[in-house]
Amino acid sequence: MSHSLTRENLRKAVLQSPASKRTGLLERLFTIWFDGLVYNQIWEDPVVDAEALELSSASRILAISSGGCNLLNYLLYDPERIEAVDLNKHHMHLTRLKLMALKTLPNYESFFSFFGVASGEQNVANYNKFIRPQLDQESREYWEQISPLRIFGAKRRIHYFRNNLYNYSRSGYFLRFLHSLCRVTKCDTSKLLLAKTPEEQVELFDRYLAPSFDHWIVRALGKVPVILFSLGIPPKQFESLCEGQAEKIVQIYRDRLRRLACNFPIQENYFAWQAFGRRYNLKNQDALPDYLKRQNYELVRSRCERISTHIISLTEFLRQQPEKSLNRFIFLDSQDWMTHQQIDELWGEVARVGEAGSRIIFRTASDESPVETALTERVREFFRYAERESRDFYERDRSAVYGGFHLYQAAQ
Repeated sequence: MSHSLTRENLRKAVLQSPASKRTGLLERLFTIWFDGLVYNQIWEDPVVDAEALELSSASRILAISSGGCNLLNYLLYDPERIEAVDLNKHHMHLTRLKLMALKTLPNYESFFSFFGVASGEQNVANYNKFIRPQLDQESREYWEQISPLRIFGAKRRIHYFRNNLYNYSRSGYFLRFLHSLCRVTKCDTSKLLLAKTPEEQVELFDRYLAPSFDHWIVRALGKVPVILFSLGIPPKQFESLCEGQAEKIVQIYRDRLRRLACNFPIQENYFAWQAFGRRYNLKNQDALPDYLKRQNYELVRSRCERISTHIISLTEFLRQQPEKSLNRFIFLDSQDWMTHQQIDELWGEVARVGEAGSRIIFRTASDESPVETALTERVREFFRYAERESRDFYERDRSAVYGGFHLYQAAQ
């Protein structure tokens, strides 16, 4: 699919206001910024996803790809197939690289070096020797292009894996910026990773991170929507997050980062290691995404052919599918971008394509489900909102970056 076509699809998804208005201008700036590698890993907890979806060998999944991590994590539950879609071609090329690396790299060590350590000259050498000859032409051209971020030491995109992939991408640079900002405010996020007990986690958060939220620079920057573009947060989602009061945003992120730092064992939480260190805890296999754990390597590798990738929107993909052909749906936070009409059209297609009893999950910036107000009565009658279960899954989500987790089930 051409670059111009994917950009046009992105514009359709995001642009909701006239360019003459402030929100319209911000939306246009976001589409430019989002047309890049935004996430180097996905920020949704796959364990929570799998439980909420009740994944099994009968699962036929439609999921937004993002960085591709969770597609591989879902393979551990033996799904029949996974259809991965994304409007962002950069994310899809990362996903396709992961899939081809699984198929072609000679062993677990080389795969873990590529995506676990994600640093070292051997990764580029292994790309050239094993992955490149089998990679599709579009993805090969993408990874071998001159990097727009070569000022950070990566002449070509494939060099991200020589210099620590997790330092790159829009979110990676945002985390670099935040960590530098913390140093300016005399704070140090890396200290949080030293905690061994829940009590130490709270103590280190209060000492090394919490004070930064009171610094005038942080409070000023927190009110600027453009700053959060690097987290993939468009203007509409920013407004939803702070309920129209920009000064709330700093407190919201203080609360969510406290939850990330203190509510789960940090030595086992790979989301915390990425947020505070831009790396994984390489000394503890329990602190890795499941697809990167040694004991899961052969199983994930043997099932990776079950994943198909498509650069397309959710609704457009669903329109091409036969009735009752899928039964599990993972929308990430995409509906925070959408108008009520777009959400209603999406769920109308889910009602057609989904089997009876299908499960649908998604996350939101705020704690409210947009589905409750967006769907027409005709579409809404097909779905049941599992509100109590949704709250329980939200509390257990180790990434802690969202305001809500939502589970719906299609009528039996």
